[in-house]
Amino acid sequence: MMDPSLPSDTTSLDYWMNWKFLLCLIWVLAPTIMALFLIWKYEGPTNSKTYKEANRLEKAWSLYDCEAWMPCVKEIHPAWWTFMLVIFYFAFGSVLSAYGLFQHHKMFTVSSLDLDAQQAVYVPLNNEDLENSSSQQGGTCFLRSSAFWGYVFQVLFQMTAGAVMLTDSVYWIVIVPFLTLIDYPKSFLTVLAHSLNLVLLLGDTALNSLRFPWFRISYFILLTAFYVIFEWVVHVCVSTWWPYPFLDLSTEYAPLWYLVVALLHLPCYSIFALVVAIKYCLLTRWFPESYRFLR
Repeated sequence: MMDPSLPSDTTSLDYWMNWKFLLCLIWVLAPTIMALFLIWKYEGPTNSKTYKEANRLEKAWSLYDCEAWMPCVKEIHPAWWTFMLVIFYFAFGSVLSAYGLFQHHKMFTVSSLDLDAQQAVYVPLNNEDLENSSSQQGGTCFLRSSAFWGYVFQVLFQMTAGAVMLTDSVYWIVIVPFLTLIDYPKSFLTVLAHSLNLVLLLGDTALNSLRFPWFRISYFILLTAFYVIFEWVVHVCVSTWWPYPFLDLSTEYAPLWYLVVALLHLPCYSIFALVVAIKYCLLTRWFPESYRFLR
C-alpha cells in the first residue's frame, strides 16, 4: 500500500541513488527516444525523402487550413463553433477559431466584390447563394496547408486527448477503487477534474475537423515524460507529496507502476483514435452530403 501520510525525504541522495530509480528512468527515457524518432521520421525535413514518400505523407498527415477551425458538418456554421469554443474549450482554440472565421469572412467578401464588379451591379446574396458560396470557399480553403499555429493546435488536441484518457483511467480504475490512501486529496475539484475534462473533450471531438494520426502518440509520450521529469526535479528540491502516489520511488513496486503507466499510453491513445474513427463512420452515414473531409 502507498501511504502519503508517511512521505520519504525526496531531497536525500539515498532516495535517488538506487536500482528502482534507474529502472524507472529507463521506462521514461526509452519511450521518449522512440517518440523523438517518430517525430523526426514523420515531421522532420522532407529533403531526404523521395517525392513519392513525401507526397504520401502530405496526403496522410497534412493539416489543411480550414480543418483547424471549421466544424466537421456544413450545417454547423463557423460562428456557432466559435461560440462553443469560447465557452467550453481552451483559449488557444478560441483564438484560432476566431482567426479562421475572420479569414472565412474576408475571403467571402473579396469573392462577392469580384462577382459584383464583373456583373457591374450590386445584388444582395440570399441564403441559398450564401450557403453555396460558403461551400465553394470551404472547398478552396482545403487546398491550402495550415499555418504553424494550426499544426500546434492539432498537436495540442492529440496530446490532450491521450493525457485525459490516461489520467482519468488511472484515477478511476486504479487510485479510487484499489489504493487505500490516507489523507489523499480526493476533493470535489479532484473528482471534477478527472471527469468533466473527458466530457468536454468528447464534445469537442464530436464537432471538430481535426485528424488523429497514429504517429502523433509521440507528443503524448513526450508530454508524460516531461511531466514525470518535472515532478522528479521538484521533489529533488522540495520534499512534498506526490500528485499521483505511484510516482513515489520509495514504494516497493515503483518500477512496476512506471512500466504499467508507460504501457497504458498505447491503449489510451488507441481508444481515442477508435472514438475518432467511429465519429467519421457515423457522420459519413448520417450526413453524407454535408460531412467534410471525405478521404
